[in-house]
Amino acid sequence: MITGKPGVGKSTLVSQLIERAKELGMKVGGLSTPEIRVGGRRIGFKLVDIATGEEGILAKVGIRGPMVSKYGVNLEDLRRVGVGAIKRAIIESDLIVIDEIGKMELFSKEFKQAVIDALDSEKPVIATVGKFLRDPFVKEILNREDILLFEITKGNRDTVFEEILDILFEKGCGIAGVL
Repeated sequence: MITGKPGVGKSTLVSQLIERAKELGMKVGGLSTPEIRVGGRRIGFKLVDIATGEEGILAKVGIRGPMVSKYGVNLEDLRRVGVGAIKRAIIESDLIVIDEIGKMELFSKEFKQAVIDALDSEKPVIATVGKFLRDPFVKEILNREDILLFEITKGNRDTVFEEILDILFEKGCGIAGVL
C-alpha cells in the first residue's frame, strides 16, 4: 500500500511501477482513476481498466449519486469498470493494481469485496490509499499482517520506487510474492 498527502505523486509512482513491471514481462491488471480536466480545471475522475483500457466515470461534477465534495459518484461505472477490472486482474494478471482506495470507491460494497479478494489472492497487489482517510474498512486492510505500507513524500519518491521494486522482484518472487 502506498499512502501520502494529496498531490505528492502516489499515482505517478504507481504508473512508473506498472511500466517497469511490464518491461520485466509481468501482465498487469487492475484499475486507475485519473482526473478529468477541462480547460485546466478538474471536473471529475475516470475509471480505467489497466489491462483492457475500458473506461468509465468514477465521479464528476453534476452527476447524481453519493457526493464527495462537489463530485457525484457513479456507482454503476464503479461496479462495471472498477470492480470488473480488479476481478479480471485476480484471474488474468501477474500484478494487481488498485489506484486508488478512496472516499469515492468506498461507497461500493462490491468494490470493498473486490479489494479483499485481491489481497487474499496469491498475487502481489500495489494499491494507493489517501493519507487522511479515516474509514473502518481502510483501517482493517492496513492492519493486515500481509500489508506493507509506504508513505511517500516529494523527497523519498525515488527511494520508495526502488524499495517496492526490490520487494516485487527479489529472488524471482515477483509473480508469487505478496506486497
